[in-house]
Amino acid sequence: MKTVTASTDTSAAHDRVYRGLRTRIMHGEILPGHPMTLRGIGQSYSVSMTPAREAVRRLVAEGALAMSNSGRVATPELSHERIEELAALRSLLEVELASRALPRAHMALIERLQRINAMIGAAIDEHDAVAYIRTNLEFHRTLYLRAQAPAMLAMAETVWLQLGPTMRKLYGGLQRKEPPHFHKLILAALKSGDEPGLRLAVRSDVTQGLKMLST
Repeated sequence: MKTVTASTDTSAAHDRVYRGLRTRIMHGEILPGHPMTLRGIGQSYSVSMTPAREAVRRLVAEGALAMSNSGRVATPELSHERIEELAALRSLLEVELASRALPRAHMALIERLQRINAMIGAAIDEHDAVAYIRTNLEFHRTLYLRAQAPAMLAMAETVWLQLGPTMRKLYGGLQRKEPPHFHKLILAALKSGDEPGLRLAVRSDVTQGLKMLST
């Protein structure tokens, strides 16, 4: 029984570290190229080296962290080619998710998206890049959940995870004064049931910022 309890405790600790670190990376709390140590991660989450190591291995497998041959761990610094590849993936996945969500986009959903968009505006007013990324992803995730395509959404979230630090680098340097223009077009297309317009607005929204980084 003690062995089972110890195993369960280790698994729970690993999951807590993994989810916590994953969220921080996805939301851009950590910049590209930021070095980490297993000891530092363990101390941050008050766990031993084992769950920290397992969480890091999992995140490396997902492309959220990079590990050198010497064992150095850091958030990846993406090449222009890699950014373009991930932007293309976002376009393919998210346009399809939005299209599938459209038939289930009732007014309650649209009103919720409008509220989230207002939160994005507040983050911009406060010059809070992390809050901007978090609420921007919440806007997209809230819409895509209506697609009822969990495998496709999981793939999109993996792309968001890989892009998190790079998105922070981008948005941290932008001087936005209002929510993304294409969000308004997405909302308008949802209200009118305009699938071609929705697909175009989503494609434009998820690729325009990344194109700025890859040029």
